[in-house]
Amino acid sequence: MNKLEESLSKIAETISGMDEASLSSLWEKYKIKAHNFSPSPEWEKSLIIFSIINSIRVKNAVFNEQLLKLNSAKKPFSNQPETRKPNLKLVK
Repeated sequence: MNKLEESLSKIAETISGMDEASLSSLWEKYKIKAHNFSPSPEWEKSLIIFSIINSIRVKNAVFNEQLLKLNSAKKPFSNQPETRKPNLKLVK
């Protein structure tokens, strides 16, 4: 892995540990900043921050969707209660 990939990997590791709920409070602020274009480093940083927040949201949505698929494959859903044979012996 080269230096660029190592740097990106460290960034991804740091970002993936961020809490979506905490980031959501910043989403609207950076959405507004990102939509108000200006040819400045501040705008570029705002757009990157907005993209990072969105990437966490997408990652969590995909993760949760995949977990639901795995869990539903393990346990088929049924509306009927589980029926078991009673443990009875024939007595004469």
